[in-house]
Amino acid sequence: MLIAVASQNFRTVTGHAGKATRFIVFNAQTGQQPRDVMHLDLTKQQSIHEFKGEGRHPLDDVQVLIVGSAGAGFIDRMAARGVKTVVTSETDPVTAVDNYLAGTLAGPGPHDHDDCGHDHDHDHDHDHGADAGGCCCGAGGR
Repeated sequence: MLIAVASQNFRTVTGHAGKATRFIVFNAQTGQQPRDVMHLDLTKQQSIHEFKGEGRHPLDDVQVLIVGSAGAGFIDRMAARGVKTVVTSETDPVTAVDNYLAGTLAGPGPHDHDDCGHDHDHDHDHDHGADAGGCCCGAGGR
């Protein structure tokens, strides 16, 4: 199975998956050490946020995508492309893949609003509960 991990520096799992342009692709099977088989270094236009093409995308070849954060729109777009997105607080790509295969991958961690690109100095309720689908940034994942 091919599993991609969002990693802007090719060393750690990174968030904001819709704008990510770098991914480590692993060939992974339960009970075996994941093999790093490819590094994707996409253009900005190939990021899922920017990609408007109806054709194939380089991430279409993977079955699972592990990310540090992703909004509901990203998760839905990837699902429509046949790719399952998993959000985690794990920062090590190999550990993330190992734990995913073992069914023990940690879920998303707390969301840092200083890094989400939205102005949260506003004067209305900001619900982070599951019923609201997480933060208005969508970076809490599902």
